[in-house]
Amino acid sequence: MAVKRMGSEPVSLTTFTPEELKKLEEKSTLPRFIFFPAGAFGIAALAIKWPSDHWAWMTFWTFFTSYCLFCWTSCFHETAHQTLCASQRLSIWLGRFLGTMMWVPYTVYRESHIRHHAYLNKPSDWELWPYSDPNTSLTFRRIFVWFDLILGFVTSPYIYGRIYFHPRSPLRSKPDVMRTIRNEYLFMAVWWVVLVSSLCWFGVFGDFVRAWLIPHYVAGIWQSIRKFTEHLGMVSYDPMKGTRTVVGDSWITRLCTYLNFDIFVHGPHHRHPRVAHNELRQKMQEYAVKHPEIEYPMFRTYFAAIRDMLPYMIKDPGVGMNRGAPPPKSEKNTVENFVRDVTQEVLNDEDAVVV
Repeated sequence: MAVKRMGSEPVSLTTFTPEELKKLEEKSTLPRFIFFPAGAFGIAALAIKWPSDHWAWMTFWTFFTSYCLFCWTSCFHETAHQTLCASQRLSIWLGRFLGTMMWVPYTVYRESHIRHHAYLNKPSDWELWPYSDPNTSLTFRRIFVWFDLILGFVTSPYIYGRIYFHPRSPLRSKPDVMRTIRNEYLFMAVWWVVLVSSLCWFGVFGDFVRAWLIPHYVAGIWQSIRKFTEHLGMVSYDPMKGTRTVVGDSWITRLCTYLNFDIFVHGPHHRHPRVAHNELRQKMQEYAVKHPEIEYPMFRTYFAAIRDMLPYMIKDPGVGMNRGAPPPKSEKNTVENFVRDVTQEVLNDEDAVVV
């Protein structure tokens, strides 16, 4: 794992091949960032009650802003992979800003997400807890899934934070990483104490609740729905078969996919976590042509993927072993960073099949 010091803090860097770096340099990312100024405009409109304080306008701007904030979470995801652009420094600092606003330190998210890719749907997939943990009961998961849906803006920081606070965390043997995460938590705490104190001092905390906290809460619901749709109910440990992929041709599907950095094309992204996001649709087409005998869990609309997920959310919210998969075999490699091809470099051959 490549490690670089930014100031006094060690930061893990994704190691790209020259070809991968070339793809990152060539792709055009800037137009996708329209959700940043759009979200800022929505926040301002809610804050000043523009063009009026009528409930219809407030409802419209709340949902508009919440979707923009949801797109921020997809951007946060790209910063963790450091595939946002060719500048890893930009990914790290933008990720730290977004993580602070979402109450999830950048390094916590990156370390959890690395293991999510390497150990998809397995007990060591920290990001999909409790759905991936065979030690959790069905009753607990049936209850927790509704908290995860309705209170996603709280449960997400809790789930990601487990990799730092849990006594069996794989990060316990990495004092530098633990120290970096501690400092990010401390900065986040200071930031929010100062921000909330200032808002109360100037008497605008109510405006903050309306303009930021409520849209942030709704964005957490969108994020939970995305997580469930891509993963809940999936059995296989194989990245192409253990995730739902959405590749659609309608304008709304293509627009939402574009604004969210193609994260909906989830199977190829899980198999090739260092591939530039604009290459994922082509990757999916290549796999479909190369293996016509395989029925990948691919959907033409996001609503079709949601319909496929809903029964598992209600009856059996789990993945992997909690959905009947056998215990995973030993991995080919102990992963500490994103790899080029999860199936070839990490996944045991016996697990790279439809379960």
